[in-house]
Amino acid sequence: MDNNYALTESTYYIMLALYRPAHGYGIMQQVEEMSSGRVRLAPGTLYGALTSLTTKGWIQQLPMDPGSRKKEYKLTDKGLDILLKEIERLRELVRNGDNVIARALEGGEEK
Repeated sequence: MDNNYALTESTYYIMLALYRPAHGYGIMQQVEEMSSGRVRLAPGTLYGALTSLTTKGWIQQLPMDPGSRKKEYKLTDKGLDILLKEIERLRELVRNGDNVIARALEGGEEK
């Protein structure tokens, strides 16, 4: 994975929700809950993203139970690696922002 690659917020939350296997509606609920209601995925957005993530090999569909219509998905090892790298990238962004603001405040600078 290119170190400069950044996940979209929706993709990040979908992958985070799939840290444990989940079906589409469950993913939508988890994303909304994790983002305190700020990110709400429409079904078309979610299923388009699931198709794309499956094609990339970042998630996989689990075998379906006979008679069930619910498709469950989970992260692959590759997807977990990408998610962990994204979390570290986000931590770096916050550290850099904190450092810039702290230096400015120490120097008596105002916005």
